[in-house]
Amino acid sequence: MAELQQRLERMLRITLLVFVLAAAGFLSAVTTIRIAIRGRIATMPNLVGQPLGQAEQTLAAKRLHLRVADRVYSSLPRNAVVRQSPSTGEEIKVSQDAQVVLSLGPQMVKVPLIEGQSLRAARISLLQTGLQLGEVSVIALPDTQPDMVLKQDPAAGSTATSPHVNLLVAGTEPAPSYVMPSVVGLDQAEATRILTRAGFQIAKVNRIAQTPNPKGTVIGQMPPGGDRVSGDATVELGVAD
Repeated sequence: MAELQQRLERMLRITLLVFVLAAAGFLSAVTTIRIAIRGRIATMPNLVGQPLGQAEQTLAAKRLHLRVADRVYSSLPRNAVVRQSPSTGEEIKVSQDAQVVLSLGPQMVKVPLIEGQSLRAARISLLQTGLQLGEVSVIALPDTQPDMVLKQDPAAGSTATSPHVNLLVAGTEPAPSYVMPSVVGLDQAEATRILTRAGFQIAKVNRIAQTPNPKGTVIGQMPPGGDRVSGDATVELGVAD
């Protein structure tokens, strides 16, 4: 009996020892993973005001890369960092790109008046003054010459903080559209009268046999009723035979 008790105690000690070793191994693995993860994370430094070359060196020391997202006019010297993303203090993955906006120096050129010009002429005017074409939005207006600049941003005569000038340009007026009448279920003659009165032509009539519908009844149409179509759209009918 005493021998059995000793065996049980020995097994409990061994089991406890195995548990302790396993727990220690697990905690060690978790710590190693955490260290590895933290080793792939860097804290974003403050780059604002730094020249481009210095900013690249600052990021390289943290194993980060620099990417120029844009350039704007500012009071900072040319090629100095004006803005950055991520912001200072934020965590960023190692080898990830940090985006910066660089300074073009103070704006010395006033924005020219380009409203009323064609888009091509506006682009040339901007290039001649050292500016660039920004976003171009198109709007269709009646009685307006297509491709003409209607609005500009920044306004003429202003000193913008960006070299880009955004334009609102007149587009071609869209062709009118109409709602296709639904003639399914009507007699072919009545359907023809409705479509003709609405200004549509019937391009084809398909005769469909072995249907439960009375002979001469329209059982299908293309385009379907309710669709928006152009004024010169033609209609194809399926008629019970």
